Formats: sequence, structure tokens, C-alpha cells
Amino acid sequence: MKRILIAFACGLPFILHAQTSAPYMQKSFPRDAVHRLEAQTSGGNISVSAEPGDARVEVYIRSNNGREISKEEIQQRLNEQFDLTVGLEGGVLKAVAKHKLRDINWNKSLSISFVIHSPSAVSSSLKTSGGNIDLNGLSGNEDFKTSGGNLSLAGLSGKITGRTSGGNVSIDNSKDNIDLQTSGGNMSAKHCEGTIRLETSGGNLDITDIKGSIKATTSGGHVGGSNVAGELQARTSGGNIDFDNMTGSLAASTSGGNIHVIINPAKFIDLSNSGGNITLELPKDKGMDLNISGDQVHSTAMTNFRGDVDKHRISGSLNGGGIPVKVDGNGGSVHLSFR
Repeated sequence: MKRILIAFACGLPFILHAQTSAPYMQKSFPRDAVHRLEAQTSGGNISVSAEPGDARVEVYIRSNNGREISKEEIQQRLNEQFDLTVGLEGGVLKAVAKHKLRDINWNKSLSISFVIHSPSAVSSSLKTSGGNIDLNGLSGNEDFKTSGGNLSLAGLSGKITGRTSGGNVSIDNSKDNIDLQTSGGNMSAKHCEGTIRLETSGGNLDITDIKGSIKATTSGGHVGGSNVAGELQARTSGGNIDFDNMTGSLAASTSGGNIHVIINPAKFIDLSNSGGNITLELPKDKGMDLNISGDQVHSTAMTNFRGDVDKHRISGSLNGGGIPVKVDGNGGSVHLSFR
């Protein structure tokens, strides 16, 4: 299978910076007192990870223009431009950096990032207008948004809702209710389980080792992956759909690409295409009701089949019938095979 490669290099500078530079400020809080996280910054990154010990917030500050500035100059700009709050109130751990001024000179402003170490069983509300968001090991209701950065997520459970307007999204080893969206980037989901919704307006979607009820849509890229189990809806307006080793039900459509699927079906298969070809591989011993059409329809030998076959259509029952398999190739060719 032709794999979809997605790079998330944009998140690396912040990670290296956070590991190799001392924080401008650091505060600790009793672990058992923290039940919720709230973090907001206008120009920096937010990273939250579940770790043992007391909760801790690290604040990293640098100049927006990349120039090295002294701690005294940082403090002066903070006093003039920002309200910075790091504290615990009523079980809510807050890390908030808000601009005081409406008219902002970005060359003389600051990028303020938060690294938060917390208990795992916490809910969160996180927002940054220009940076990346990284979450690891949390279980709760996680709601997070960035206008221009990447989302990098791992080991999450609960209700997970994330949005980015311009970045890539990756999620790994997570479960339950996952709802992620980007307006301009690629998306990757691996080793996840539950109710999963992935949507991008301009990128590719790669899903691997996923189980559950899954909806994957893109307006301009490819959708593909392997080892998917459950019920999958896959949609793209301009790319290919490519799945290997799938078990379950599939509804897939593309307006401008090809469809290639190897599947052991459960409840249904529904494939449609406006401008490309469709290749479908099915198990030979399943009971299925076939409704296959296209400009040209090709099939390997079918045993125990009753119905009609011509160069444009296959219609009938295989092995006594059962699972509905509908394929609409429109102006393209359909290639059907059995294993």
C-alpha cells in the first residue's frame, strides 16, 4: 500500500527550548488539590503531561523576534504588556498570559509558553493563538484550541476536543471520545479506540491500528491506513482512499481520486467515486449481496454466485447473500477480487 507520510517538525523547536533552557518562573502546587487546568497564552506553546509528585507550572519566555533579551527586560515588558497569572483557585490550576494593550508591537512583545506537570485525572481548557499544544497521559474532558500551531496528543482518555486553524494533528494511544479538526494541516491517528472524528480542510489523513466508530474527512487530501476495525466513514473531495487489512463496515467516497480497499466486511460496504477507479478485495467465503457498477467492471472468479454479470455491472448474491456490498464507479473502472 502507498503510505501517507506526515511530518510534525514544527513542534520540535519548543520541545528543545523547554528542555534546554531554564524556566523564567516555576511554581508547584499540592497534587490532590488540582482537579482542572486552565491555560491561555496569545503567542506561545502549551504542554501538559501527567506526572507523579506535586503539580508544577513552568513559564518560558522569549522575545517574539528571536533576539536574546535579559531577564530585566523581560520583566519590564511583562509589566508593561501582560497580565500573567499562575495559581491555584478552587481546584483550578491557572496559567494565563493576557495582553493589556489593544495595539501590540509584535517586534517588542513576548512569546510566553507554559509547561504543566499535573495529575492524570484532570479536565482542561487550553488556548493559544499562535503556538503548539502537546498533551500526554490525561484522563478527563480535554478542550483545547490553537489558531496557528500543531496538536500533538498521546495517552489520552475521556472526551477529547481539539481544534487548530493552521497546523498538523497527531494522536497516539488514546481512547473514548475523540473529536479533532484542522483547517489546513495533515492528521495522523494511531493505536486509538472509541468514537473518533477527524476532519481537515486541506490535508491528508492517516489512521492506523484504530478501533471503533470512525469518521475521517478531508476536502483536499488523501485518506488511508491499515488495521482499522469497526465502522468507518471516509470522505475526500480531491484525493485517494486507501485501506489495507480492514475489518468491519465502510462507507467511502471521493470526487477526484481512486479507492483501494482490502476488507473483511461486517454490516455493509458502500463505495462511490466520481472520477477515478475502485479496487476492492473481499473474502471469498462470506455471504454478500453484490451491487457493483462502473464504466468497466472486472472481477476474478466467483464461486457460489447467483445473479447477473456484464461489463458494466455485477448484481446478485454470493454464498447465499447477506452483507450488502454497493460499489458505484460512475465513470471509472471497478476491479473486484476475492481471497
